[in-house]
Amino acid sequence: MKSPLLTLPGAVPAEGVDEGVAAHYGDLFREQRALADGTGFVDLSHRGVVTVSGPERLGWLHLLLTQHVSELPPHQATEALILSANGHIEHALYLVDDGETVWAHVEPGTQQALIAYLESMKFFYRVEVADRTADTAVVHLPAGSIAEVPEGVVVRETPYGRDLFLPRAELESYAGTVGPPAGILALEALRVEQHRPRLGFETDHRTIPHELGWIGGAVHLQKGCYRGQETVARVQNLGKPPRRLVFLHLDGSEVHLPVRGTEVRLVGGDASGSGEAGSEGRKVGFVTTSARHFELGPVALALVKRNVPVDARLVAGETAAAQETVVEP
Repeated sequence: MKSPLLTLPGAVPAEGVDEGVAAHYGDLFREQRALADGTGFVDLSHRGVVTVSGPERLGWLHLLLTQHVSELPPHQATEALILSANGHIEHALYLVDDGETVWAHVEPGTQQALIAYLESMKFFYRVEVADRTADTAVVHLPAGSIAEVPEGVVVRETPYGRDLFLPRAELESYAGTVGPPAGILALEALRVEQHRPRLGFETDHRTIPHELGWIGGAVHLQKGCYRGQETVARVQNLGKPPRRLVFLHLDGSEVHLPVRGTEVRLVGGDASGSGEAGSEGRKVGFVTTSARHFELGPVALALVKRNVPVDARLVAGETAAAQETVVEP
């Protein structure tokens, strides 16, 4: 859905999965600084919004999600995944219960597949699943923001800020009270800095939660059965994931950032990462998200093989990269 805020001065439309909102409003670093300082807002009205209501909503969702939600207190934010039978990540939900309804926002365009799965699992449970994307817009207020929230608006509060489930008809008028606006690229740069994975960026068709550090945050290890739990338990108790998420500090002299999918290679190609500076070795992973950060410079997240030494020298495409551990080997 195309946001009406794309008519604001300086708005440059985002591309790809984030199409429909602004990539930036003319000054990427200023927008990042504003968010880091707790001012402004981010238009996330392109994200899908799904609600689950009914007296059995929490117990029913508890059976389907990786998160423990059967006794989720009202207004307490959490996040959860839906896995395939083999334990691969299919959906990521960012949710909160308002006491009567569970509200969740999801990646743009994924809500229909999510709803289809939820509907197929309803059986005789007293629950109602609804797509609220058309009438609800997600707005992000950064941590530390003192912006007022309209009465009656559902809020999902996290250490990274507040997500508002705002009536879509009120988006333009609310934006006029909480500026300045920041684009999705500013929020993405801070997400990379915070090492937070995103579905469809840090994931592919075979990603399991352990690889991205989602264990504990989105996956509860002491709850009952759910689809894919056997894989989660087996890797947690008996082994290690095949890949791990790393944070990369990129060579700032390069003009272009490595795009998603860019190969990450060992310098020199041996197991220790030694070799002549600048020489390319064997492929050990790929870039998942890259960004220009207002303080750190060019940075990225990447998935690499678990056995890559934590001190190995890497290159992302043609760009030298120093790794920082996110998920332990």
